[in-house]
Amino acid sequence: MQVAPKLSTEEIGEAEGISKDTVKRYIRLTELEPELQQMVDAGKMAFTPAVEISYLKPEEQRMLIDTIESEQASPSLSQAKRIKQMSREGRLNDDTMLAVMSEQKKPEKNEIVLPYDALMKYFPQNTTPHQMERMIYKLLESWQRKKQRQHGER
Repeated sequence: MQVAPKLSTEEIGEAEGISKDTVKRYIRLTELEPELQQMVDAGKMAFTPAVEISYLKPEEQRMLIDTIESEQASPSLSQAKRIKQMSREGRLNDDTMLAVMSEQKKPEKNEIVLPYDALMKYFPQNTTPHQMERMIYKLLESWQRKKQRQHGER
C-alpha cells in the first residue's frame, strides 16, 4: 500500500497559489450537507457564506436547505453570519431562519477585490496594499493611453 505524503495547508496553498486560510475554508466545506455542497459547486451559493453555514448542525443545515427552496434565495454573507450566531446562541429555529432568509438583500456593490496573496508576486516584498493600488491605477492609465494612441494611428 502506497501512502500519499502529508502536506500542510501552507504547502497546498503555495502549490495552488492561494492562502493557507483559503485551503482551510475549502476543507471546512466538507462539513456541509451534500445538497449545500452541490449549491456551492453549481455557483448557487457563494463560497464565503457557505463556509459560515458549514458550522451549523446537520439538522440546521437541512432546515436551511428547505428555507432556500421555499424562498428561492441563498444566504448572503451577513445572513449566514447571523444564522451561525443564532445557532451558537440556541435561537435558530424555522421561524428565525425564515425571518433572516426572507430579508431584502442589499444590492451588490460594483467592486472588484483582488486577493493580496495573488498580487504579491508582482510587487516587492514590503509594498503596502495602498502602494499596490496606486501602481495598478498608474499601469491602467498607461495602458489606456497606449490603446488610445494605437487607435488614433489607424
